[in-house]
Amino acid sequence: MTWTTHSTRDVYTNPWIRVREDAVTRPDGSPGIYGVVDVAPAVFVVAVDDEDSVVLVELERYTTGVLSLEVPAGGSDGEELLVAAQRELLEETGLLAGSWSPLGAVWALNGVARAREHVFLARELTLGGPAVGAAEEGIRGTRRVPLAEALRLVREGGITDASTVTALTFAALELGRFP
Repeated sequence: MTWTTHSTRDVYTNPWIRVREDAVTRPDGSPGIYGVVDVAPAVFVVAVDDEDSVVLVELERYTTGVLSLEVPAGGSDGEELLVAAQRELLEETGLLAGSWSPLGAVWALNGVARAREHVFLARELTLGGPAVGAAEEGIRGTRRVPLAEALRLVREGGITDASTVTALTFAALELGRFP
């Protein structure tokens, strides 16, 4: 047996998310409710410079209350995904990239959310202007970290954002640098 949805009601919506509650029949045949968070597609950018270093942003995450080291990322805002990735890199780091490659996509928190995340590799980095979105998002600064060190930080708990871990893994596999 599979899941059966009988009805859906919106519990909360804003421009970024929709929270809904579904009346369902579970795979075992019992009735229940299932809460789902719908999120617009997001983009994650692994920006790698000529020295094989990854550009990371350090920001305070409101939801966890801790500083987090992450790849530049954000919502697609209805844009084509590559355009959104280019915008996010520029807004958060002030960088442009001359070369872009899509690396793959994953579902984030798929037990409670419908949140598709698309990962891009950005190369041939140049300064494009100020990081205009950094202050609004709580970005405290950027760091360039050798890819091998970024992977070590993942292993040692210095990078804990699951989406960043996924993006770095995609990039390391693509670049043949998985330790």
